[in-house]
Amino acid sequence: TSARLFIMDFYYHPGSAPCRSVIMTAKALGLELNMKLLNPMEGEQLQPDFVKLNPQHTIPTLVDNGFAIWESRAIIVYLVQKYGQDDSLYPQDPEKQAVVNQRLYFDMGTLFQSFVLAIYPQIRGNQPADPEAMKKVDTAFEFLNTFLEDQDYVAGDCLTVADIALLASVSTFEVVDFDFSPYPNVARWYENAKEVTPGWDENWEGVQMIKKFIADKRQQ
Repeated sequence: TSARLFIMDFYYHPGSAPCRSVIMTAKALGLELNMKLLNPMEGEQLQPDFVKLNPQHTIPTLVDNGFAIWESRAIIVYLVQKYGQDDSLYPQDPEKQAVVNQRLYFDMGTLFQSFVLAIYPQIRGNQPADPEAMKKVDTAFEFLNTFLEDQDYVAGDCLTVADIALLASVSTFEVVDFDFSPYPNVARWYENAKEVTPGWDENWEGVQMIKKFIADKRQQ
């Protein structure tokens, strides 16, 4: 009920996959966020008021009744633990929770990290894909493909925050028209995740925004 008394401030940019994972999680929980757009490319995250909230000055950052928290995967777990009607999105059972945590760390350290190293330079610097970096993308998707063998969801038998975080990351590879067909389990999971994840439309708008940014840059 406390979620209804005030609206949490959410500092974000729609181009950011981690920000979009929080938007989708909030949607899944029926939570309203007071959206505060920050554009890191303009240095807006360095405003003194924001640095006070988050000394690391990163987005996403959530402020819940004076409590500030950043790092998207910490935020989405916090939201479910505080506001979830049940524990389906982040199970309390230690073994089930451990698998969700492993997938979240895999997303942060392996899959999304491969995006940062291989795709960011293509977006920001309009550079061609680096073959070595793209190999790491392939390895990450092969791992995810293995995790999804005979599975509809990445951790257990229902949608969790691990699916939401990975959906935000995986969908962002579409900005370079990434081909998912070599990873059939990922492709199957991705199609299903789009259908069943609340907030997918908002996520897709953010992906389209980056695609447009790339297209505009190439025309310059």
